[in-house]
Amino acid sequence: MSTSPAETADQDRLSESEYRDRLRELPPSAKLVAKVLEGDAPLSQGGLAEESLLPDRTVRYALNRLEEEGLVDSRYSFKDARKQVYYLTT
Repeated sequence: MSTSPAETADQDRLSESEYRDRLRELPPSAKLVAKVLEGDAPLSQGGLAEESLLPDRTVRYALNRLEEEGLVDSRYSFKDARKQVYYLTT
């Protein structure tokens, strides 16, 4: 029995409590980036730095931590294929 891609995506989604538990252990910069993505996703790394008022290097670190926890994913931008945009996986 196979599952459709939509069913697989639903299974991969985190519950609100699991999302909060994973986020709780992360540094404040990662929490801020996640909060910005809640309202304005998808955003590029530069867009996140601009919206959060954090340095590029800090945003890069926060995104890496969020990706390690499975809270953020990325794809190439439709407007500019040279850039990646980030969004929450929840």
